Amino acid sequence: MHILLIGNGGREHALAWKLARSPRLTRLSVAPGNPGTALEPRTVNVPIGIGALDELVAFATDEAVDLVVVGPEAPLVAGLADRLRAAGIACVGPGADGARLEGSKAFAKDFMHRHGIPTAAHASFTDVVAARAFIAAHGAPIVVKADGLAAGKGVVVAHDVARANAAVEDMLAGNRFGEAGHRVVIESFLAGEEASFIALVAGGLALPFATSQDHKARDECDAGPNTGGMGAYSPAPVVDDAVLAHVVADILAPSVAGLVADGVDYRGFLYIGLMIDSGGRARVIEYNVRLGDPETQPLLMRLDSDLVDLLAATAGGALEGVEAAWSPEPAIGVVIAAGDYPDGGSRGAPISGLDAARGAGCTVFHAGTARQGDTLVTNGGRVLCVTATGADLAAAKALTDAGAAAVHWDGARYRRDIGHRALARERSGS
Repeated sequence: MHILLIGNGGREHALAWKLARSPRLTRLSVAPGNPGTALEPRTVNVPIGIGALDELVAFATDEAVDLVVVGPEAPLVAGLADRLRAAGIACVGPGADGARLEGSKAFAKDFMHRHGIPTAAHASFTDVVAARAFIAAHGAPIVVKADGLAAGKGVVVAHDVARANAAVEDMLAGNRFGEAGHRVVIESFLAGEEASFIALVAGGLALPFATSQDHKARDECDAGPNTGGMGAYSPAPVVDDAVLAHVVADILAPSVAGLVADGVDYRGFLYIGLMIDSGGRARVIEYNVRLGDPETQPLLMRLDSDLVDLLAATAGGALEGVEAAWSPEPAIGVVIAAGDYPDGGSRGAPISGLDAARGAGCTVFHAGTARQGDTLVTNGGRVLCVTATGADLAAAKALTDAGAAAVHWDGARYRRDIGHRALARERSGS
């Protein structure tokens, strides 16, 4: 099977790593890929950008691609999956109608309320004065979100009114996120612990993946600015059996049923960001229409099933009877980022220590890297994700700690407390 994987981040390297281990794969093309994807067996990077929809469809047609897997959200929102299916090419990823769940937070909120899916109360604004009046009436803490795609950075959890007002000014008047911030969604603050719940969806059915938990704050102790994610681990013990049953029955099932009721032929990953309170009640923070990054890295380390089988069934709209097998060993991934991330990135700094990290028992997934001759250099905000499995989370973390410490470039930063909530549960036996 010839598969075309679209994207160039850490999520896509992890997907390429897993797809390349399938006996069904004959050729994997990655557009545009990164230096890490180029190292995987039977894999070739293709110099086509994720926004070049015409070129991507033409390549898939000319090269007799059997299956396209779309990694990032932007081409899905732009309708790439629709165009591929119109050309007779199987695709993992929703059409533009389903991708609106991520492309517009206001649309997603309306979808949740329409279908009875628990989430925070909210209101949408395009006017600064009206938004500030809403904030004044509701007080803080409060959450301000750019309506459109903002690479995981368009969310401000404001613990005082001044910060909330500043976020509104940045987005609506300051054009911080461009078109994505021309509308803002302001919603009530949800207390609790976050978890990521991901499923494959097709034909009105869902195949839940293992649970995971991302770490959005840049700094240790969950401090600092919001990011696209500084690390993740799987499974997430906050999602115990009771919470899992509740999420499947009260959130996943009505989400899938809502898509069917709205006439959406959804075939792809559905990511549900959850906030779980102290009583085990879960509410939806957001939908994404693709795998999370960095959740993908530890998740695919634990997936025992052939990913090609799961994705082919999804693209064909036939998930009935399909199951996924998971290793009981937990996995953890630690993102190594540029010093200025999320406000800036690093370009051209030589990277060392990857062989030492692999020697420590880690798998290193590339995200923001490039080649300058024979030298691997930085090329983005989140640069690498050092990932490992272990008999328990503490063992996995010991490996990633050693692996991350071995990697170096000027200005590299990473969190040393990824998985701290689950580790505290391990230590307490709860």
